[in-house]
Amino acid sequence: MSGRPDSKIKALIVDDEELARLLIRELIKTHQDVEVVAECANGFEAVKAVAEHKPDLIFLDVQMPKLTGFDVLELIGSEIPVIFVTAYDQYAMRAFDVHAVDYLLKPVGRERFDAALERAKSRLGDKSRKAHPSFSATELASAARAPKQFLERIVIKDGTRVTLIPTAKLDYAEAQDDYVALASEGKKHLKQQTIAGLEACLDPQQFVRVHRSYLVNFERVVRIEPYGKDSRLAILRDGTRLAVSKTGYARLKALLEQRD
Repeated sequence: MSGRPDSKIKALIVDDEELARLLIRELIKTHQDVEVVAECANGFEAVKAVAEHKPDLIFLDVQMPKLTGFDVLELIGSEIPVIFVTAYDQYAMRAFDVHAVDYLLKPVGRERFDAALERAKSRLGDKSRKAHPSFSATELASAARAPKQFLERIVIKDGTRVTLIPTAKLDYAEAQDDYVALASEGKKHLKQQTIAGLEACLDPQQFVRVHRSYLVNFERVVRIEPYGKDSRLAILRDGTRLAVSKTGYARLKALLEQRD
């Protein structure tokens, strides 16, 4: 919007429910120093709007189809202060508290909204610190999940392109320093995440760390072959051969015994 005073805070509202977006917009109206620069009905629109409008603050719904609020945060980074708008349970609340990210529980009330916004303004006014210096989006999402609740899809950003890989279609992951190469349906996708961080998000009954460099979908393993004195190879359905360490072989055997 042209002619906007530089002192105004540019806010982005992201929620798949139109009434929820309307409520946040109405609550913002009493704050003359905040301007809504865009509204988004899904996570893909949000990622695009962040690049286009460069907001100072985001009101972000957690539970949205296709891309969740956590997915959006992972894609846009952690530089912009975010106030989560959520109907999430106690596990998410713990995660938000630990990582010093504010949140609003639906239905949103005036008093709680004003308090959250004032905290955001205070953070924006403190130029000596980054918005979120102590967490990554994947850590936040992991902490917010209830016990035994694991990722159903993996989000990858390559430039402006966003790819979603259902975990059921992930064949294996290979560690590459601070990245993982994700093999799925004959293609490889690079994601900035450690293999240990990815392992923590996946169901251990389906994904096994067979080597310090490899995490494999157990359903893809067709056989194990000896390779050298103390090592083995996992042969996958598509013929891929992955190194299996002594510890990794023990994990595979344990999982196989659980299923028998």
